[in-house]
Amino acid sequence: MSRWTCPACDREFGRANQSHVCVPGCTPAETFAGHNPVYPEIYAEIMAHLESLGPVHADAVKVGVFLKSTRKLAEIRPKARSLTMWLALPHAVVSPRITRQERTSADTVYHVLKLHSVSDVDEELREWLTIAYDFAT
Repeated sequence: MSRWTCPACDREFGRANQSHVCVPGCTPAETFAGHNPVYPEIYAEIMAHLESLGPVHADAVKVGVFLKSTRKLAEIRPKARSLTMWLALPHAVVSPRITRQERTSADTVYHVLKLHSVSDVDEELREWLTIAYDFAT
């Protein structure tokens, strides 16, 4: 995957001069520092599955980690009570696990999930991650 690096913030994006909030990047460990110690474990499970599908770029900033293939497929944000995931899918998914949905374009629906333990990265979530990865590639 070809990427462009912003000369001001040193973060990588899919297109040259892509519009973004120019803030310094960090590591996922820095993003999760000071939060529930299970969050990095949940993140590792998510990344292990995505990396089994192909290349994935983790763009970590203080508020969260943005996961990208050719385009963004998910956002992972540490919160006080859960690790919140925004997952980009090409269609709406009905599940009690989905706390909110937001259509951002004709072909993209973001689904919000709250993850509390490594066991939340189950077969159902892996299937959604696979769909999101394929959709973003």
